[in-house]
Amino acid sequence: MKTVKFISNDSHQKEFGTEVRKNVNNYFREKGISKKGNAMMFVKAIIMLSIYIVPFVFILTTPMNIWLVVLLVILMGVGEAGIGMSVMHDAAHGAFSSKQWVNNLFASTIYLLGSNTFNWKVQHNIFHHSFTNIYGYDEDIETKAVIRLCRHAPLKKFHRFQHVYAFFFYGLMTLSKLVTDFGQLVKFNKAGLTKEQGRKPPLEIVKLIIAKAIYVSIIIGLPLLLTDFIWWQILVGFAILHITAGMIMSTVFQMAHVVEGTEQPLPEEGVIKNTWAVHELLTTSDFARNNLFLNWYIGGLNFQIEHHLFTNICHIHYRKMAPIVEQTARDFGLTYNLKPTLIDAFTSHIRRLRALGRQQGNEEHTLLF
Repeated sequence: MKTVKFISNDSHQKEFGTEVRKNVNNYFREKGISKKGNAMMFVKAIIMLSIYIVPFVFILTTPMNIWLVVLLVILMGVGEAGIGMSVMHDAAHGAFSSKQWVNNLFASTIYLLGSNTFNWKVQHNIFHHSFTNIYGYDEDIETKAVIRLCRHAPLKKFHRFQHVYAFFFYGLMTLSKLVTDFGQLVKFNKAGLTKEQGRKPPLEIVKLIIAKAIYVSIIIGLPLLLTDFIWWQILVGFAILHITAGMIMSTVFQMAHVVEGTEQPLPEEGVIKNTWAVHELLTTSDFARNNLFLNWYIGGLNFQIEHHLFTNICHIHYRKMAPIVEQTARDFGLTYNLKPTLIDAFTSHIRRLRALGRQQGNEEHTLLF
């Protein structure tokens, strides 16, 4: 696996990483609380799973007007996004519970999205969190179809309008994962990443095929068997479900990394000239920290700085941690990127998309057709 080293000769940067860890650890020590989730995480998991599953059961068992079905499918999409952001995400990081079997159980809720736990952990936990916003290493800022998310990526003429059309393609996120998981896993197998994680490549392929088959059999097969809807109506509903979830999740993710003020550095001879902690601080952004409902629904993904510095801590603690991290950063003269409201973050992302659609990175790419 190709890697990057984070090296800085600035002792101030090294001290920041030590100090911010000490300050956050002191908070938990003084409060006498666990860094993992509490009973409210289980309550949230039940609520999110219910928002997804209960409407589906109603659709399968109760004859109703087509427009009511559409509303229920949209509600399922909201629940699907909630599961991914505030249940699966913490569990996949080992932060949902102090018990690993509980983390494994709730990490498996990703199968309800039609995706795959192993792929997620490699792409997200290893690549995204190790090499945040580094082009060629972090797949999250790779060009997505016709959306240019990094200033170092090739610039094409149609990118000029990406701030207008991007959100439609964001809606295809979970739909595309139904197919792209296969190619991604093959890539991981060829690169030796699967073996590095103690897994057997052929077995992971078989498990992926079985999981996808079960998901499609349930989410499409059951409506075909148990309802009067014809096949194309079911496929339209399936698309609405995923477009709703994909648009929510993609937009939330982008508002934390592709906004004004977040850096996208390139390594020089395999080296980023910042410590890892400072790199994470400079490549992430918090937003809408005082929006309690948003924080609850999206699983603290509006506290990305805290999440990236402390991936093993459950998101229920981020709101209390954020002022500690922010003050520590300011004490060291470091930038703490914060967008005060959801609207601020959303409009900042649109402006960043617009700039990326017009500006070349280091003037190293030509404008292509």
